[in-house]
Amino acid sequence: MPEPILVAIAAALAAKSAGNLYDLVKKKFAAHKQATAALDAAKGTAPDSPEVHTLADHLATASTTDPDFAAALQATWTQVSASTGGVVNEVSGTVHGNVVQARDIQGGITFS
Repeated sequence: MPEPILVAIAAALAAKSAGNLYDLVKKKFAAHKQATAALDAAKGTAPDSPEVHTLADHLATASTTDPDFAAALQATWTQVSASTGGVVNEVSGTVHGNVVQARDIQGGITFS
């Protein structure tokens, strides 16, 4: 099962809503017929469709085997998400205490 972020990226690719991201992935997949077929099959499908999940699996494989691609994919996704009004939250390392990741909060937050 691919990471949720890869599923989100795959859903954006299916909608072709992120040109730079689509171009990056299309170039990476160019030499891989099955991955290219998955990219094409996902076009226009729902974010939770089997085609999007298959595409996310191909993204996971490509990211695992090519760290440079993984870094470029992450950087491009971050840029696209931020520029389209998305939220980019990243928590890494060991967290001691509470963490909230959110976009719009009306009112306060209380930890019990």
